[in-house]
Amino acid sequence: MSELELEVERPALGGGVAHAPDGRVVFVRLALAGERVRVRVLDEATRFVRAEAVAVVRAAAGRVAPPCPHAGAGRCGGCDLQHADEATERAWKEAVVAEQLARIGRIDWRGSLRRPPSPAAGSRTRLRGAVDPAGRLGLRRSRSHEVEALDGCWLADPRLRAAFAHRWPGAREVELRALGEGEPVAVIDAGGGVRRAVGLDGRGARDGVARVRVGGYDYRVSADSFWQSHRDAPALLVEAVTAAAALGAGERVVDLYAGVGLFSRPLADVVGSRGRVDAVEASPSACADARANVVDTPWVGVHEAPVDPAGVARVVDAESVVVCDPPRTGLGRGVADALARARPRRVVYVSCDAATLARDLRKLLDQGFTLVGLDAYDLFPKTEHVELVASLDAVPSRVDSAREARRSRTS
Repeated sequence: MSELELEVERPALGGGVAHAPDGRVVFVRLALAGERVRVRVLDEATRFVRAEAVAVVRAAAGRVAPPCPHAGAGRCGGCDLQHADEATERAWKEAVVAEQLARIGRIDWRGSLRRPPSPAAGSRTRLRGAVDPAGRLGLRRSRSHEVEALDGCWLADPRLRAAFAHRWPGAREVELRALGEGEPVAVIDAGGGVRRAVGLDGRGARDGVARVRVGGYDYRVSADSFWQSHRDAPALLVEAVTAAAALGAGERVVDLYAGVGLFSRPLADVVGSRGRVDAVEASPSACADARANVVDTPWVGVHEAPVDPAGVARVVDAESVVVCDPPRTGLGRGVADALARARPRRVVYVSCDAATLARDLRKLLDQGFTLVGLDAYDLFPKTEHVELVASLDAVPSRVDSAREARRSRTS
């Protein structure tokens, strides 16, 4: 098969679902549910085919002209939904999240996607670009190692546009960062673990340290430290996590995959000096930033360590509230089981991947937790990705219940 004309049936991660004449599922990028499209096959497997729409025979009502000139078949792979209006994009993402939660986690979710206040255009403050053989900066084409050279990125902060006017010889990747109100920088990855921060014209060494204010807190974020890419994400997620944690004064928090302390710092104020926050993070750069960011709250401890079962056993107990914001791959091997054994009274899980979230939630639900909240946020506009915040409570075991009953009788 090279080209086919297909009916797109429903949304899915990786493109709309259609069926080939031989019955195999076809994931069609750049198509919308209800459309009839002509597609080009990109690759085939035994049970499915990946393709992209090259022509629209019958368009859905929600189709629009992509606002970015680099979007389209065989072009930039950075955005999957440039061709959908806002309502269609939102419905697509809600359907994908619901399907993955149901299929992988056996979780019935009927929520709606919450949109950030900023418009999609110019909302991205971090962008990791590739460099083509001529030194031009761009993004990789869909399902390809080829680089689509860009003159700018529609999603990126306008301050980053200057970087696309320059050549970047010798660079493997260039991460553009416009965090906070300071000077934007480019972080060059030349391979071999060598990274250096320079100006957007490729010249002049920079320290790469940004100062970002979120909800009344000032954060130091170094060039090698993770920070949310959407302009509104830090404030929205701090608000969501704080509400979901439902903490009181004097309580104990364990912040796993804590990064630079985005959640640790405001949660420290909630629990106060009679409480305790333990932040666990593997990145040396992020830990250094976190220590600077919590320097005025000595009841926060920053632990430079991987998040693994042994570490969870050391810092989490039944009186803890656990906040975790792992990478897209989800909780590390054995971490969900370790959390289940430690039985913290509440777990607040921040995730940028519905599939790995569903996997990890299922493990916790099967081991005595109950899901009490799950919200989705549209923090990756024009892509299929969303940010999710789930909260779970430990269901008391029979032993716990019997112990509590004995306490009640003797008190």
